[in-house]
Amino acid sequence: MNFPQLKISHMMPTVPILQGGMGVGISLSNLASAVANAGGVGIISGTGISVEEMRTHIRKARSLLKDTGYIGVNVLFAMNDFAEKMKAALEEKVDFIISGAGISRDMYAWGKQAGIPVISIVSSAKLAKISERLGAAAVVVEGFEAGGHLGTDRPLFDILPEVVEAVSVPVIAAGGIMTGSDIAKALRMGASGVQMGTRFVASEECDAPLSFKQKYVNARKEDTILVKTTVGLQGRAITNNFTDLISGSEKLKITKCHDCLKNCSYRFCTLDSLVKSVEGDVENGLVFAGARVDEIKEILPVQKIIENLKVEYQKAMM
Repeated sequence: MNFPQLKISHMMPTVPILQGGMGVGISLSNLASAVANAGGVGIISGTGISVEEMRTHIRKARSLLKDTGYIGVNVLFAMNDFAEKMKAALEEKVDFIISGAGISRDMYAWGKQAGIPVISIVSSAKLAKISERLGAAAVVVEGFEAGGHLGTDRPLFDILPEVVEAVSVPVIAAGGIMTGSDIAKALRMGASGVQMGTRFVASEECDAPLSFKQKYVNARKEDTILVKTTVGLQGRAITNNFTDLISGSEKLKITKCHDCLKNCSYRFCTLDSLVKSVEGDVENGLVFAGARVDEIKEILPVQKIIENLKVEYQKAMM
């Protein structure tokens, strides 16, 4: 049994899987193009890179596509450079924009003006309805099991039916999706597709360094922790020296402020800590990961990951 067809605006991928837009430096051109080439939807994260770097990765991802594939950009509303990044991505004629950590009327208007669909990441039926009303082409509903910053303390499969009921646009299920069986469950509950981040980090094509990917493979069930970042939200990360350091209330010394967030607690620099881990120091930087990271046992090519998901989905639907 094949996957059902996902359609968002002009996009009709052969597998209904969006790859999560993971910053900083995790989801760039290599990973996004690999997922698109395997039949899914690739996403470049604009977080923590310059506008010019983002433009370069969009162009590179396109050049790596073997056939028609879909490449979008994730831009975080919480960042000061949100408008600049979004407008640059629209100028590059990406297939879509996806955004989380807040919404604004402007982003949908800009997308409509450029003829490019905008997708919102939400954590409740209320936010999904607002997003649809403002012009979202689809919504990604992200549950508590997700890696990185969390917008809810509720599990995905508790929120998903409420969101499906609330909106008429396609609903993409995210947060803790790890297997083909999870995909089958989400689709049975009314989702049009899924978004997967954590599983694709442990892929050969992921832009993260090997030490970062190995941290995922080595993680045990008890190794993820919720940390309060300077964004003002809880984030799910793998425990290391840095999570021990920020578990208290003391403020860490910030060498240089990047002035990257619209609102920041300045207790430490979230951006610096993410950059440090992606530069290879996975003990002294933040390593965001989903709640089920311990289920990952090996680093595989993206194509193989998607083939495994197809087999698991078929078994679950029998």
